Amino acid sequence: MASLVRCAVYLLIALSATSLSARGESTPREPGQQHPRSDRRVFQSVPIYDKQEEESEYWRTVAQRSLQHQAAHPRSERKAKNVVYFIGDGMGLSTVAAARMYLGNENMYLSFEKFPYFGLAKTYCVNRQVADSACTATAYLSGVKINYGMLNVAASVKRSSCEYDRNATEFKGLLEWAQQAGKATGIVTTTRITHATPGGTYASSADRDWEDDTEVNNDCPTTRQEDKPVDIATQLVYGSVGKNLKVALGCGRRHFIPADVKDEDGKAGKRSDGVNLIEAWKEVHADMGEARYVSDKKSLLEAAKSKKLDYLLGLFDSSHCLYNLEIDDQKLGDVKPKLTDMVDAALSMLEDSKQGYVLFVEGGLIDTAHHSNRPRLSLEETKEFHKAIELARTRTSEEDTLIVVSSDHSHTLMYNGYPTRGNDILGIGDISDKDGLPYTTLSYANGEGFYQTYADGNPSKRLDVTGYDFSDYRQRYLATVPLSSETHGGEDVGVYASGPGAHLFGGSTEQNVIPLLIAYAANIGDEFGWVTSTVPDDDNAASLQSMSQLLPMCLAVVCAFARQLYRVVLE
Repeated sequence: MASLVRCAVYLLIALSATSLSARGESTPREPGQQHPRSDRRVFQSVPIYDKQEEESEYWRTVAQRSLQHQAAHPRSERKAKNVVYFIGDGMGLSTVAAARMYLGNENMYLSFEKFPYFGLAKTYCVNRQVADSACTATAYLSGVKINYGMLNVAASVKRSSCEYDRNATEFKGLLEWAQQAGKATGIVTTTRITHATPGGTYASSADRDWEDDTEVNNDCPTTRQEDKPVDIATQLVYGSVGKNLKVALGCGRRHFIPADVKDEDGKAGKRSDGVNLIEAWKEVHADMGEARYVSDKKSLLEAAKSKKLDYLLGLFDSSHCLYNLEIDDQKLGDVKPKLTDMVDAALSMLEDSKQGYVLFVEGGLIDTAHHSNRPRLSLEETKEFHKAIELARTRTSEEDTLIVVSSDHSHTLMYNGYPTRGNDILGIGDISDKDGLPYTTLSYANGEGFYQTYADGNPSKRLDVTGYDFSDYRQRYLATVPLSSETHGGEDVGVYASGPGAHLFGGSTEQNVIPLLIAYAANIGDEFGWVTSTVPDDDNAASLQSMSQLLPMCLAVVCAFARQLYRVVLE
Protein backbone atom coordinates (compact mmCIF):
# COMPACT_ATOMS: atom_id res chain seq x y z
CA MET A 1 0.00 0.00 0.00
CA ALA A 2 2.82 2.39 0.95
CA SER A 3 4.58 1.68 -2.35
CA LEU A 4 1.40 2.56 -4.25
CA VAL A 5 1.14 5.91 -2.42
CA ARG A 6 4.78 6.69 -3.24
CA CYS A 7 4.18 5.84 -6.90
CA ALA A 8 1.17 8.13 -6.97
CA VAL A 9 3.18 10.99 -5.43
CA TYR A 10 6.03 10.53 -7.94
CA LEU A 11 3.52 10.50 -10.78
CA LEU A 12 1.96 13.77 -9.58
CA ILE A 13 5.39 15.42 -9.33
CA ALA A 14 6.29 14.24 -12.83
CA LEU A 15 2.99 15.52 -14.26
CA SER A 16 3.45 18.86 -12.48
CA ALA A 17 6.98 19.23 -13.85
CA THR A 18 5.75 18.39 -17.36
CA SER A 19 3.02 21.02 -17.05
CA LEU A 20 5.48 23.65 -15.88
CA SER A 21 7.86 22.86 -18.72
CA ALA A 22 5.04 23.13 -21.22
CA ARG A 23 4.32 26.63 -19.93
CA GLY A 24 8.00 27.58 -20.05
CA GLU A 25 8.35 27.54 -16.27
CA SER A 26 11.17 26.10 -14.18
CA THR A 27 10.75 22.75 -12.47
CA PRO A 28 10.35 23.19 -8.69
CA ARG A 29 13.41 22.00 -6.81
CA GLU A 30 13.41 19.67 -3.88
CA PRO A 31 14.53 21.12 -0.53
CA GLY A 32 18.27 20.82 -0.15
CA GLN A 33 19.02 21.01 -3.87
CA GLN A 34 21.36 23.75 -5.04
CA HIS A 35 19.48 26.82 -6.21
CA PRO A 36 20.17 28.33 -9.64
CA ARG A 37 23.25 30.56 -9.63
CA SER A 38 23.62 33.97 -11.24
CA ASP A 39 27.04 33.42 -12.80
CA ARG A 40 25.58 33.53 -16.29
CA ARG A 41 24.63 37.19 -16.61
CA VAL A 42 22.99 38.54 -19.74
CA PHE A 43 23.57 42.17 -18.83
CA GLN A 44 27.35 42.47 -18.83
CA SER A 45 29.06 45.17 -16.78
CA VAL A 46 32.47 45.59 -15.20
CA PRO A 47 32.44 45.63 -11.38
CA ILE A 48 33.71 48.86 -9.83
CA TYR A 49 35.54 48.66 -6.52
CA ASP A 50 38.82 49.51 -4.81
CA LYS A 51 41.53 47.04 -5.88
CA GLN A 52 42.70 46.62 -2.29
CA GLU A 53 39.38 44.86 -1.58
CA GLU A 54 40.82 41.87 -3.42
CA GLU A 55 43.32 41.37 -0.60
CA SER A 56 42.17 39.36 2.42
CA GLU A 57 44.25 41.52 4.74
CA TYR A 58 42.21 44.58 3.76
CA TRP A 59 39.03 43.08 5.19
CA ARG A 60 40.79 41.86 8.32
CA THR A 61 42.14 45.37 8.89
CA VAL A 62 38.69 46.88 8.42
CA ALA A 63 37.22 44.38 10.89
CA GLN A 64 39.99 45.04 13.44
CA ARG A 65 39.43 48.78 13.16
CA SER A 66 35.69 48.35 13.77
CA LEU A 67 36.39 46.08 16.75
CA GLN A 68 38.77 48.60 18.30
CA HIS A 69 36.25 51.40 17.80
CA GLN A 70 33.44 49.41 19.42
CA ALA A 71 35.61 48.22 22.32
CA ALA A 72 36.91 51.72 23.02
CA HIS A 73 33.50 53.36 23.05
CA PRO A 74 32.49 54.10 26.66
CA ARG A 75 29.08 53.16 27.97
CA SER A 76 27.50 56.27 29.46
CA GLU A 77 25.26 55.87 32.51
CA ARG A 78 24.67 59.63 32.73
CA LYS A 79 21.19 61.00 32.20
CA ALA A 80 20.67 62.90 28.96
CA LYS A 81 20.01 66.60 29.31
CA ASN A 82 18.82 66.79 25.70
CA VAL A 83 17.20 64.40 23.26
CA VAL A 84 16.92 64.61 19.48
CA TYR A 85 14.59 61.90 18.17
CA PHE A 86 14.62 61.26 14.41
CA ILE A 87 12.04 59.21 12.51
CA GLY A 88 12.62 58.41 8.85
CA ASP A 89 9.07 57.80 7.71
CA GLY A 90 9.02 54.61 5.63
CA MET A 91 12.79 54.18 5.95
CA GLY A 92 13.04 50.40 6.02
CA LEU A 93 16.32 48.53 5.97
CA SER A 94 16.19 48.08 2.19
CA THR A 95 15.95 51.86 1.83
CA VAL A 96 18.93 52.33 4.14
CA ALA A 97 20.97 49.82 2.12
CA ALA A 98 20.03 51.40 -1.22
CA ALA A 99 20.83 54.87 0.15
CA ARG A 100 24.43 53.79 0.81
CA MET A 101 24.86 53.11 -2.89
CA TYR A 102 23.06 56.35 -3.70
CA LEU A 103 25.71 58.12 -1.60
CA GLY A 104 28.36 56.56 -3.84
CA ASN A 105 29.34 53.06 -2.74
CA GLU A 106 27.97 49.94 -1.08
CA ASN A 107 30.53 50.24 1.72
CA MET A 108 29.46 53.76 2.68
CA TYR A 109 27.78 54.45 6.01
CA LEU A 110 24.91 56.80 6.64
CA SER A 111 25.65 59.08 9.59
CA PHE A 112 23.38 57.20 11.99
CA GLU A 113 24.82 53.82 10.99
CA LYS A 114 28.01 54.94 12.75
CA PHE A 115 26.16 55.18 16.06
CA PRO A 116 27.51 52.66 18.59
CA TYR A 117 24.20 50.97 19.42
CA PHE A 118 21.65 49.34 17.11
CA GLY A 119 18.45 47.37 17.60
CA LEU A 120 15.24 46.36 15.86
CA ALA A 121 11.65 47.36 16.56
CA LYS A 122 8.43 45.49 15.70
CA THR A 123 5.95 47.74 13.93
CA TYR A 124 2.52 46.07 13.88
CA CYS A 125 -0.68 47.77 15.15
CA VAL A 126 -3.20 46.18 17.51
CA ASN A 127 -5.54 45.38 14.61
CA ARG A 128 -3.19 45.28 11.58
CA GLN A 129 -0.15 43.20 10.66
CA VAL A 130 1.23 46.03 8.53
CA ALA A 131 1.04 49.43 10.21
CA ASP A 132 0.38 52.99 9.16
CA SER A 133 2.15 56.11 10.41
CA ALA A 134 -0.51 56.97 12.98
CA CYS A 135 -0.62 53.83 15.10
CA THR A 136 3.17 53.61 14.93
CA ALA A 137 3.59 57.26 15.96
CA THR A 138 1.47 56.53 19.01
CA ALA A 139 3.64 53.52 19.82
CA TYR A 140 7.07 55.15 19.48
CA LEU A 141 5.97 58.47 21.02
CA SER A 142 3.47 57.52 23.71
CA GLY A 143 4.35 53.93 24.55
CA VAL A 144 1.00 52.36 23.59
CA LYS A 145 0.08 50.22 20.58
CA ILE A 146 -3.33 51.11 19.18
CA ASN A 147 -5.48 50.66 16.06
CA TYR A 148 -4.56 51.51 12.49
CA GLY A 149 -5.28 55.12 11.46
CA MET A 150 -5.63 56.62 14.96
CA LEU A 151 -3.53 58.91 17.15
CA ASN A 152 -3.16 58.53 20.92
CA VAL A 153 -6.57 56.93 21.45
CA ALA A 154 -6.81 53.49 23.05
CA ALA A 155 -7.50 50.43 20.88
CA SER A 156 -10.84 49.96 22.62
CA VAL A 157 -12.13 52.83 20.46
CA LYS A 158 -12.89 52.16 16.79
CA ARG A 159 -11.47 54.42 14.09
CA SER A 160 -13.59 57.50 13.21
CA SER A 161 -15.68 57.21 16.38
CA CYS A 162 -17.15 60.66 16.87
CA GLU A 163 -18.21 60.18 20.49
CA TYR A 164 -16.35 58.23 23.15
CA ASP A 165 -14.99 58.74 26.66
CA ARG A 166 -12.01 60.95 25.85
CA ASN A 167 -10.82 61.26 29.43
CA ALA A 168 -10.61 57.49 29.75
CA THR A 169 -9.07 56.66 26.37
CA GLU A 170 -6.93 59.59 25.16
CA PHE A 171 -3.32 60.11 26.17
CA LYS A 172 -0.14 61.90 25.18
CA GLY A 173 3.48 60.95 25.53
CA LEU A 174 7.10 61.94 25.24
CA LEU A 175 6.80 65.67 24.59
CA GLU A 176 4.25 66.08 27.37
CA TRP A 177 6.58 64.24 29.78
CA ALA A 178 9.40 66.57 28.69
CA GLN A 179 7.30 69.69 29.19
CA GLN A 180 6.23 68.53 32.65
CA ALA A 181 9.91 68.12 33.51
CA GLY A 182 10.61 71.71 32.48
CA LYS A 183 12.34 70.90 29.20
CA ALA A 184 11.85 72.92 26.02
CA THR A 185 10.25 70.97 23.17
CA GLY A 186 10.07 71.21 19.41
CA ILE A 187 8.99 69.36 16.26
CA VAL A 188 10.31 69.44 12.71
CA THR A 189 8.82 67.66 9.69
CA THR A 190 8.89 67.75 5.90
CA THR A 191 5.21 66.75 5.77
CA ARG A 192 2.12 68.65 6.85
CA ILE A 193 2.63 69.43 10.51
CA THR A 194 -0.84 67.98 11.13
CA HIS A 195 0.07 64.70 9.40
CA ALA A 196 0.11 61.42 11.31
CA THR A 197 3.74 61.38 12.43
CA PRO A 198 4.13 64.95 13.76
CA GLY A 199 0.50 64.89 14.94
CA GLY A 200 1.42 62.05 17.27
CA THR A 201 3.61 64.40 19.30
CA TYR A 202 0.80 66.71 20.44
CA ALA A 203 -2.66 65.47 19.37
CA SER A 204 -5.21 62.77 20.18
CA SER A 205 -7.60 61.83 17.38
CA ALA A 206 -9.83 58.87 16.54
CA ASP A 207 -8.95 59.46 12.89
CA ARG A 208 -5.61 60.63 11.50
CA ASP A 209 -7.45 62.40 8.65
CA TRP A 210 -9.13 64.90 10.98
CA GLU A 211 -6.46 67.49 10.22
CA ASP A 212 -9.00 70.32 10.05
CA ASP A 213 -12.63 70.91 11.02
CA THR A 214 -13.96 70.20 7.51
CA GLU A 215 -12.82 66.58 7.77
CA VAL A 216 -14.36 66.25 11.23
CA ASN A 217 -17.68 67.67 10.04
CA ASN A 218 -17.74 65.31 7.05
CA ASP A 219 -17.31 62.25 9.30
CA CYS A 220 -19.44 63.47 12.23
CA PRO A 221 -22.34 65.39 10.63
CA THR A 222 -24.91 64.47 13.29
CA THR A 223 -22.69 64.97 16.34
CA ARG A 224 -23.50 68.04 18.43
CA GLN A 225 -20.97 70.81 17.96
CA GLU A 226 -19.93 70.76 21.62
CA ASP A 227 -19.31 67.01 21.42
CA LYS A 228 -17.41 66.96 18.14
CA PRO A 229 -13.75 65.89 18.16
CA VAL A 230 -11.21 68.71 18.05
CA ASP A 231 -9.28 68.72 14.79
CA ILE A 232 -5.52 68.22 14.84
CA ALA A 233 -4.57 71.72 13.66
CA THR A 234 -6.63 73.27 16.45
CA GLN A 235 -4.87 71.03 18.97
CA LEU A 236 -1.52 72.39 17.81
CA VAL A 237 -2.66 75.93 18.61
CA TYR A 238 -4.75 75.41 21.74
CA GLY A 239 -3.81 71.96 23.05
CA SER A 240 -1.85 71.56 26.27
CA VAL A 241 1.20 70.15 24.46
CA GLY A 242 0.85 71.94 21.12
CA LYS A 243 0.70 75.48 22.44
CA ASN A 244 3.76 74.90 24.63
CA LEU A 245 6.01 73.79 21.76
CA LYS A 246 8.88 76.26 21.60
CA VAL A 247 9.42 75.55 17.91
CA ALA A 248 7.20 73.86 15.31
CA LEU A 249 8.42 73.70 11.70
CA GLY A 250 6.88 71.94 8.71
CA CYS A 251 4.20 72.45 6.08
CA GLY A 252 0.42 72.13 5.72
CA ARG A 253 -0.87 75.72 5.87
CA ARG A 254 -4.15 74.67 4.26
CA HIS A 255 -5.41 73.11 7.49
CA PHE A 256 -4.84 76.35 9.40
CA ILE A 257 -6.66 78.84 7.18
CA PRO A 258 -10.27 79.20 5.94
CA ALA A 259 -11.32 78.01 2.49
CA ASP A 260 -11.78 81.61 1.32
CA VAL A 261 -8.27 82.68 2.33
CA LYS A 262 -5.14 82.26 0.19
CA ASP A 263 -1.76 81.46 1.73
CA GLU A 264 1.64 82.97 0.84
CA ASP A 265 1.82 80.80 -2.30
CA GLY A 266 -1.69 81.73 -3.43
CA LYS A 267 -3.27 78.43 -2.39
CA ALA A 268 -6.62 78.26 -0.60
CA GLY A 269 -7.21 76.85 2.86
CA LYS A 270 -9.56 74.03 3.84
CA ARG A 271 -11.17 75.18 7.08
CA SER A 272 -14.94 75.65 7.08
CA ASP A 273 -15.23 77.34 10.50
CA GLY A 274 -13.78 80.62 9.23
CA VAL A 275 -10.99 80.51 11.81
CA ASN A 276 -7.48 81.51 10.79
CA LEU A 277 -5.40 79.38 13.13
CA ILE A 278 -2.13 81.05 12.13
CA GLU A 279 -3.48 84.34 13.47
CA ALA A 280 -4.91 82.48 16.47
CA TRP A 281 -1.45 81.02 17.19
CA LYS A 282 0.02 84.52 17.20
CA GLU A 283 -2.64 85.72 19.65
CA VAL A 284 -2.23 82.75 22.00
CA HIS A 285 1.54 83.15 22.16
CA ALA A 286 1.52 86.93 22.42
CA ASP A 287 0.57 86.44 26.06
CA MET A 288 3.20 83.73 26.57
CA GLY A 289 6.31 85.53 25.28
CA GLU A 290 8.02 86.71 22.11
CA ALA A 291 6.56 84.73 19.21
CA ARG A 292 6.95 84.75 15.44
CA TYR A 293 5.38 83.01 12.46
CA VAL A 294 7.53 82.46 9.33
CA SER A 295 6.71 81.08 5.89
CA ASP A 296 10.00 81.05 3.95
CA LYS A 297 13.64 80.10 4.40
CA LYS A 298 15.00 83.63 4.80
CA SER A 299 12.55 84.48 7.58
CA LEU A 300 13.25 81.16 9.28
CA LEU A 301 17.01 81.68 9.39
CA GLU A 302 16.62 85.26 10.60
CA ALA A 303 14.24 84.21 13.37
CA ALA A 304 16.48 81.37 14.53
CA LYS A 305 19.57 83.56 14.63
CA SER A 306 17.88 86.32 16.62
CA LYS A 307 18.00 84.30 19.87
CA LYS A 308 15.22 86.59 21.14
CA LEU A 309 12.20 84.41 20.43
CA ASP A 310 10.32 82.26 22.91
CA TYR A 311 8.12 80.59 20.27
CA LEU A 312 8.50 79.97 16.55
CA LEU A 313 5.98 78.52 14.07
CA GLY A 314 7.06 77.90 10.49
CA LEU A 315 4.76 76.62 7.73
CA PHE A 316 6.42 76.51 4.31
CA ASP A 317 3.84 75.08 1.92
CA SER A 318 0.12 74.42 1.53
CA SER A 319 0.30 70.63 1.79
CA HIS A 320 3.48 68.55 2.21
CA CYS A 321 6.80 70.32 1.72
CA LEU A 322 8.46 70.05 -1.67
CA TYR A 323 10.87 67.20 -2.31
CA ASN A 324 14.56 68.16 -2.26
CA LEU A 325 14.85 67.48 -5.99
CA GLU A 326 11.78 69.64 -6.66
CA ILE A 327 13.34 72.51 -4.72
CA ASP A 328 16.51 72.15 -6.79
CA ASP A 329 14.65 71.69 -10.07
CA GLN A 330 12.43 74.72 -9.50
CA LYS A 331 15.37 76.77 -8.15
CA LEU A 332 13.59 77.52 -4.88
CA GLY A 333 16.57 76.99 -2.61
CA ASP A 334 16.38 80.57 -1.34
CA VAL A 335 12.68 80.25 -0.51
CA LYS A 336 11.93 76.71 0.62
CA PRO A 337 14.00 75.32 3.52
CA LYS A 338 15.22 71.73 3.45
CA LEU A 339 15.26 69.39 6.43
CA THR A 340 18.81 70.37 7.45
CA ASP A 341 17.81 74.04 7.45
CA MET A 342 14.87 73.36 9.73
CA VAL A 343 16.85 71.15 12.12
CA ASP A 344 19.58 73.77 12.33
CA ALA A 345 17.01 76.48 13.13
CA ALA A 346 15.24 74.30 15.70
CA LEU A 347 18.49 73.56 17.53
CA SER A 348 19.25 77.29 17.61
CA MET A 349 15.88 77.85 19.26
CA LEU A 350 16.32 75.08 21.84
CA GLU A 351 19.99 74.78 22.69
CA ASP A 352 20.06 77.51 25.35
CA SER A 353 17.29 75.91 27.43
CA LYS A 354 18.65 75.52 30.98
CA GLN A 355 16.74 72.33 31.71
CA GLY A 356 17.50 70.88 28.29
CA TYR A 357 15.18 70.00 25.44
CA VAL A 358 13.49 67.24 23.46
CA LEU A 359 13.33 67.77 19.70
CA PHE A 360 11.37 65.42 17.42
CA VAL A 361 12.32 65.35 13.72
CA GLU A 362 10.58 63.54 10.87
CA GLY A 363 12.04 62.93 7.42
CA GLY A 364 8.54 62.42 6.06
CA LEU A 365 8.98 62.44 2.30
CA ILE A 366 10.98 59.21 2.21
CA ASP A 367 7.56 57.62 2.65
CA THR A 368 5.52 59.65 0.18
CA ALA A 369 8.03 59.00 -2.62
CA HIS A 370 7.88 55.25 -2.02
CA HIS A 371 4.08 55.39 -2.16
CA SER A 372 4.37 56.66 -5.73
CA ASN A 373 7.09 54.09 -6.70
CA ARG A 374 9.70 56.83 -7.20
CA PRO A 375 12.88 55.59 -5.51
CA ARG A 376 15.14 58.42 -6.71
CA LEU A 377 13.02 60.90 -4.77
CA SER A 378 13.00 58.64 -1.73
CA LEU A 379 16.76 58.04 -1.72
CA GLU A 380 17.44 61.75 -2.06
CA GLU A 381 15.17 62.39 0.94
CA THR A 382 17.04 59.67 2.85
CA LYS A 383 20.31 61.41 1.99
CA GLU A 384 18.95 64.68 3.38
CA PHE A 385 17.77 62.84 6.50
CA HIS A 386 21.28 61.44 6.95
CA LYS A 387 22.74 64.96 6.61
CA ALA A 388 20.32 66.39 9.18
CA ILE A 389 21.33 63.71 11.70
CA GLU A 390 25.00 64.36 11.01
CA LEU A 391 24.40 68.07 11.64
CA ALA A 392 22.61 67.34 14.92
CA ARG A 393 25.34 65.02 16.17
CA THR A 394 28.01 67.58 15.23
CA ARG A 395 26.20 70.49 16.88
CA THR A 396 25.52 68.66 20.13
CA SER A 397 27.69 66.88 22.67
CA GLU A 398 27.64 63.12 22.99
CA GLU A 399 28.19 63.71 26.71
CA ASP A 400 24.77 65.23 27.35
CA THR A 401 22.62 64.72 24.22
CA LEU A 402 20.99 61.43 23.30
CA ILE A 403 20.17 61.01 19.60
CA VAL A 404 17.83 58.19 18.60
CA VAL A 405 17.07 57.36 14.96
CA SER A 406 14.38 54.95 13.81
CA SER A 407 11.49 54.50 11.38
CA ASP A 408 7.78 53.99 11.78
CA HIS A 409 7.51 51.21 9.18
CA SER A 410 9.06 49.87 6.01
CA HIS A 411 7.92 49.76 2.37
CA THR A 412 7.77 47.09 -0.33
CA LEU A 413 11.00 48.29 -1.96
CA MET A 414 13.11 45.36 -3.18
CA TYR A 415 16.89 45.56 -3.71
CA ASN A 416 17.62 42.55 -5.89
CA GLY A 417 18.97 40.93 -9.04
CA TYR A 418 22.68 40.19 -8.39
CA PRO A 419 23.97 43.46 -9.95
CA THR A 420 27.74 43.94 -10.15
CA ARG A 421 29.56 46.20 -7.72
CA GLY A 422 29.33 49.85 -8.63
CA ASN A 423 26.26 49.37 -10.78
CA ASP A 424 23.88 52.35 -10.74
CA ILE A 425 21.46 51.59 -7.89
CA LEU A 426 18.72 53.34 -9.89
CA GLY A 427 19.57 51.63 -13.16
CA ILE A 428 19.10 48.25 -14.83
CA GLY A 429 20.27 45.26 -12.80
CA ASP A 430 20.21 42.57 -15.48
CA ILE A 431 18.15 40.96 -18.23
CA SER A 432 15.71 38.16 -17.55
CA ASP A 433 16.69 34.72 -18.84
CA LYS A 434 12.98 34.03 -19.38
CA ASP A 435 11.54 36.88 -21.43
CA GLY A 436 14.81 38.53 -22.50
CA LEU A 437 13.76 41.89 -21.08
CA PRO A 438 15.73 44.05 -18.62
CA TYR A 439 14.73 44.72 -15.02
CA THR A 440 15.87 47.30 -12.50
CA THR A 441 17.84 46.64 -9.32
CA LEU A 442 15.12 48.42 -7.34
CA SER A 443 11.47 47.49 -7.71
CA TYR A 444 8.28 47.32 -5.67
CA ALA A 445 5.80 44.62 -4.74
CA ASN A 446 2.87 46.88 -5.64
CA GLY A 447 1.84 50.38 -6.72
CA GLU A 448 1.26 52.55 -9.78
CA GLY A 449 4.55 51.41 -11.26
CA PHE A 450 2.59 48.33 -12.40
CA TYR A 451 1.51 50.35 -15.43
CA GLN A 452 5.16 51.04 -16.35
CA THR A 453 5.90 47.32 -15.91
CA TYR A 454 3.28 45.57 -18.06
CA ALA A 455 1.85 46.49 -21.45
CA ASP A 456 -1.82 47.45 -21.20
CA GLY A 457 -1.80 46.17 -17.62
CA ASN A 458 -1.36 42.61 -18.87
CA PRO A 459 1.00 40.69 -16.52
CA SER A 460 1.99 38.33 -19.36
CA LYS A 461 3.39 41.23 -21.42
CA ARG A 462 6.25 42.93 -19.65
CA LEU A 463 7.45 46.23 -21.06
CA ASP A 464 11.00 46.91 -22.22
CA VAL A 465 12.25 49.54 -19.76
CA THR A 466 15.51 50.19 -21.63
CA GLY A 467 14.19 53.48 -22.96
CA TYR A 468 13.05 54.83 -19.63
CA ASP A 469 14.85 57.89 -18.30
CA PHE A 470 15.93 56.67 -14.88
CA SER A 471 17.67 59.99 -14.20
CA ASP A 472 14.21 61.63 -14.09
CA TYR A 473 13.03 61.76 -10.47
CA ARG A 474 9.43 61.47 -11.68
CA GLN A 475 10.05 58.03 -13.19
CA ARG A 476 8.05 55.26 -11.53
CA TYR A 477 9.75 51.90 -11.08
CA LEU A 478 8.62 48.33 -11.69
CA ALA A 479 5.78 47.03 -9.50
CA THR A 480 4.09 43.62 -9.44
CA VAL A 481 0.54 44.37 -8.25
CA PRO A 482 -1.52 47.37 -9.47
CA LEU A 483 -2.49 49.75 -6.68
CA SER A 484 -3.24 53.46 -6.63
CA SER A 485 -0.63 53.85 -3.88
CA GLU A 486 2.19 51.46 -2.91
CA THR A 487 1.75 49.96 0.55
CA HIS A 488 3.90 49.85 3.64
CA GLY A 489 6.00 46.82 4.58
CA GLY A 490 5.54 44.92 7.82
CA GLU A 491 9.10 43.91 8.72
CA ASP A 492 11.05 45.26 11.69
CA VAL A 493 12.82 48.62 11.45
CA GLY A 494 16.20 49.71 12.77
CA VAL A 495 16.82 51.72 15.94
CA TYR A 496 20.15 53.59 16.14
CA ALA A 497 21.36 55.42 19.26
CA SER A 498 24.24 57.64 20.36
CA GLY A 499 24.82 59.52 23.63
CA PRO A 500 23.81 59.03 27.27
CA GLY A 501 21.67 55.90 27.68
CA ALA A 502 22.28 54.75 24.11
CA HIS A 503 23.10 51.23 25.31
CA LEU A 504 19.43 50.79 26.26
CA PHE A 505 18.40 50.60 22.60
CA GLY A 506 20.12 47.37 21.57
CA GLY A 507 18.31 44.13 20.77
CA SER A 508 14.87 43.39 19.37
CA THR A 509 11.91 45.04 21.04
CA GLU A 510 8.35 46.21 20.61
CA GLN A 511 8.12 49.68 19.07
CA ASN A 512 6.16 51.05 22.03
CA VAL A 513 9.13 50.47 24.35
CA ILE A 514 11.22 53.17 22.64
CA PRO A 515 9.64 56.26 24.28
CA LEU A 516 10.02 54.73 27.73
CA LEU A 517 13.70 54.08 27.05
CA ILE A 518 14.10 57.71 25.96
CA ALA A 519 12.21 58.95 29.03
CA TYR A 520 14.39 56.85 31.32
CA ALA A 521 17.58 58.03 29.63
CA ALA A 522 16.43 61.67 29.86
CA ASN A 523 15.26 61.33 33.47
CA ILE A 524 11.67 62.35 32.71
CA GLY A 525 8.30 60.64 33.18
CA ASP A 526 7.40 60.57 36.87
CA GLU A 527 4.42 58.34 36.12
CA PHE A 528 6.66 55.35 35.41
CA GLY A 529 7.89 55.05 38.97
CA TRP A 530 11.53 55.96 38.59
CA VAL A 531 12.97 58.89 40.51
CA THR A 532 13.44 61.98 38.36
CA SER A 533 15.37 65.10 39.24
CA THR A 534 16.60 68.27 37.59
CA VAL A 535 19.45 67.67 35.18
CA PRO A 536 22.46 69.72 36.36
CA ASP A 537 24.01 72.40 34.18
CA ASP A 538 26.97 71.32 32.07
CA ASP A 539 29.43 73.30 34.22
CA ASN A 540 28.44 71.42 37.33
CA ALA A 541 27.61 68.02 35.84
CA ALA A 542 31.12 66.61 35.92
CA SER A 543 31.83 67.75 39.47
CA LEU A 544 28.49 66.48 40.75
CA GLN A 545 29.02 63.15 39.04
CA SER A 546 32.49 62.87 40.60
CA MET A 547 31.06 63.74 44.02
CA SER A 548 28.38 61.05 43.65
CA GLN A 549 31.09 58.51 42.88
CA LEU A 550 33.38 59.65 45.69
CA LEU A 551 30.71 59.83 48.41
CA PRO A 552 30.38 56.03 48.94
CA MET A 553 34.16 55.73 49.03
CA CYS A 554 34.45 58.48 51.63
CA LEU A 555 31.75 56.89 53.77
CA ALA A 556 33.55 53.55 53.59
CA VAL A 557 36.83 55.14 54.72
CA VAL A 558 35.13 56.97 57.60
CA CYS A 559 33.40 53.77 58.75
CA ALA A 560 36.65 51.82 58.62
CA PHE A 561 38.42 54.52 60.65
CA ALA A 562 35.60 54.52 63.21
CA ARG A 563 35.78 50.76 63.62
CA GLN A 564 39.56 50.92 64.12
CA LEU A 565 39.21 53.71 66.68
CA TYR A 566 36.57 51.69 68.53
CA ARG A 567 38.92 48.73 68.78
CA VAL A 568 41.74 50.95 70.11
CA VAL A 569 39.44 52.39 72.81
CA LEU A 570 38.37 48.89 73.90
CA GLU A 571 41.95 47.76 74.17
